[in-house]
Amino acid sequence: MGGEPKTAMNLVAFPSAQMDIRILRDILEGGLDKIKEAGVVLLGGHSVQDKELKYGLSVTGFVHPDRVIQNTGLKPGDQLILTKPIGTGIINTAIKKGIASREIIDSVTRLMATLNRDAGKVMKKYPVSACTDITGFGLLGHLAEMLSNPSIGIRLESKAIPLIPKTIEYARAGSIPGGASKNKTFRSSLLTPAPHIDSVLIDIFFDPQTSGGLLMGVGKNKAGNLLENLKNAGVTDSAIIGEVLSEPAGKIVIE
Repeated sequence: MGGEPKTAMNLVAFPSAQMDIRILRDILEGGLDKIKEAGVVLLGGHSVQDKELKYGLSVTGFVHPDRVIQNTGLKPGDQLILTKPIGTGIINTAIKKGIASREIIDSVTRLMATLNRDAGKVMKKYPVSACTDITGFGLLGHLAEMLSNPSIGIRLESKAIPLIPKTIEYARAGSIPGGASKNKTFRSSLLTPAPHIDSVLIDIFFDPQTSGGLLMGVGKNKAGNLLENLKNAGVTDSAIIGEVLSEPAGKIVIE
């Protein structure tokens, strides 16, 4: 939303009777690495015993009230830019099934450990009309949230959407998480896919993401320059994946 994180607190639930405490140490050290990378100060935290391992951060930051970037406000003519490839939910499901290669495991781990900081810094230099991050609702679910304006529609170019390698292969093999099906059930009424669109692609576009990229809308006259600057900043997977239209209102057309 255009904010800059400043402080964080650890939130941990840990099954100390079932797991070696060294696992908790490794998790906290990994979190601290990212906290430092983001230029944030760790103030402390809270931990409880639980049967299920959980870890997260409560983060506080600042943004000028006039510079808040919301997930609403898209305008006809805006180009949609996505900064990370999608497919982490499917890849992680394949990892659980033991069918993902070491190369893919390393690749998706690096992707999920990559902050959106650099993309956010570049984005704030441009008149972005709306932005969201792609997480649990998947690309299409979060895009549906951006359709709050009833007078606009969205056209996605399926071939332009960056995917993590092997995502289609693993999806065809059945490695689709349950969250993707729930997302699809909830939002499929908004979709108008072209006849040639493979149903597996729809599942992928609903795939819940872990540490997904930013999805932003910006005017056509600025989109090319914004994309170039994202790539120059190291956000090399960034791509223009579609545009905002005035018709068909309230629909996401997938071509």
